Amino acid sequence: MAAQAQDRLTEPAKPLKNRHAQPVAGYLFALVLAILVPALIVAIVLLNRTNDAQEGVVQALTNATVQAMGQSVDREISGMITTLRVISSDPSLQNGNLEEFYRRAVMALAGTGAYLLAVDSQYNQYFNTRAAFGEGLEKTSDTVTAARAVERSRPTVSGLFFGQVAGTWVYNVWLPLPSENPVRLLALTQNARDLTPVLHSRELPKGWNAVLVDASNAVISVATGNDIAIGDTLPIRRNIDNPTTGWIEETLHGERVVTVEWRSGLTGWRIVAWASAAQVKSPLGESLLQLAAWMLVIAIAASIVAFFIGKRLSQSVRGLRLDAQRLGRGEAVFERYYPVAEIGEVSRALVLASRERQAAERDVRFLMRELAHRSKNQMAVISAMAKQTARGATDVPSYVQALERRIMGLARSTDLLLAHGRAGVSIRELIDLQLNPFKPAEEDRVTIEGSDIRINPQGAQILGMAFHELAVNATQYGAFADELGRLLLTWSEEDEKVSLRWRETLSRPLQAIERKGFGTTVLRTMVGGALGALVERVEHADGVEWVFDIPMTALDPAFAAVRPDEQMEKRESE
Repeated sequence: MAAQAQDRLTEPAKPLKNRHAQPVAGYLFALVLAILVPALIVAIVLLNRTNDAQEGVVQALTNATVQAMGQSVDREISGMITTLRVISSDPSLQNGNLEEFYRRAVMALAGTGAYLLAVDSQYNQYFNTRAAFGEGLEKTSDTVTAARAVERSRPTVSGLFFGQVAGTWVYNVWLPLPSENPVRLLALTQNARDLTPVLHSRELPKGWNAVLVDASNAVISVATGNDIAIGDTLPIRRNIDNPTTGWIEETLHGERVVTVEWRSGLTGWRIVAWASAAQVKSPLGESLLQLAAWMLVIAIAASIVAFFIGKRLSQSVRGLRLDAQRLGRGEAVFERYYPVAEIGEVSRALVLASRERQAAERDVRFLMRELAHRSKNQMAVISAMAKQTARGATDVPSYVQALERRIMGLARSTDLLLAHGRAGVSIRELIDLQLNPFKPAEEDRVTIEGSDIRINPQGAQILGMAFHELAVNATQYGAFADELGRLLLTWSEEDEKVSLRWRETLSRPLQAIERKGFGTTVLRTMVGGALGALVERVEHADGVEWVFDIPMTALDPAFAAVRPDEQMEKRESE
């Protein structure tokens, strides 16, 4: 049964046949359709929104132009009101010298196109500068506005009316005077056609027409619009009492038009503008036709490009398949050029995987040889430790405890070596591993400084034992035994050697120890002899200091090759 299962595991896998599999070109054509169809829908939606936005821009521009026209008219009327106020302050009017007042008004208004009227409380005209002074004149033709000006006691602007004296369409601006004055009202009158240049000071968008109308929708002045004349009643925007803001569609002379208006708060007049509805909305239809033509061209071009891209992708994928087969057989895979960047990345990943697999296989073989060699070495080291520990022991329990601690320190170094293999051991990891069981709870009592370097297995094993012995000594009668003691452990690379300094500082004077135990043997004999290091012990008044100058060749950091898992971590971080 087990043999049959083993045979099934070793049998080459048969390729699976997928009847629904399609070539890359087919998926690219589907991708083209998947992109173009939604793009067409989105384009139509965007065209509608763009058209709405364009209409909004034209609407804003038209509204702004219409408003500017109305404001120009308001400035004209405001100027007339100011002129009236200035004229009404003339001393000749205050003194009742109407003939002199008439003469001065004619001089003041010369060339302005405006004329002055003076009427009494019954709206009879004292004079009209359109006629000679003293000429018999009837009541003013605009008694309704004059009465409203008296009632409101402020300047009032009339609507359009036909002036009997002027013989044309005119409008008045009335200014009431104090009731004790014989002249009850003054009015500036002006021909309606004189406002045409004011309207022409602002240019409407192409195809738009505009007129100025009064409160009864009578046309006061025409900016553009050949079918509309002064005095006509405008047939659009008839809802005068409830004006509609924004654009509305109406019918003018049998044609659908879009209209907009602006109302003056000063005069009550309105600027009404309109344009053909078909002209306003025509860009959308033209844009849709152009969109259809361009989408057809793009679809054809995209199909051709998809065919050639699919062909190139198929060739690249077949190359990846051959590389993957080589990787599965354990053969070396070499990098090759692919026109697609992502496929090139996959190819490079296969090359790296091939190299890492071969490196891993070499590591396994190396570790097997190293394990056998190190087992022999450790047996010799343990034998030496047992002999040296026995020399300084006074009883069996202390001998067992000391030997056990040293064997555990050696085991921790061995674990670290096996975990890293040929990559070597980080000196900082080695220090942390050996010192952590002995370090005091107060972290500020231990300072460890130095750049992290890797050392070879032999150097790691010896230095691990040295750090263990130093920590044991510090715990028994050094910095770790003193509640206020401190340890400074530093190292640096200088002149092809590693200078390592172990400095203990005590809160009490240092007590000399004559006996040299196994720790001293490890520090002087093994570190000094096996690694060729210069070992020096210095006794200070407040503690002991060990200085090690180890040749870089003994630690051999160049031996430490980068491990495959570290390569992967480095690439992922990049």
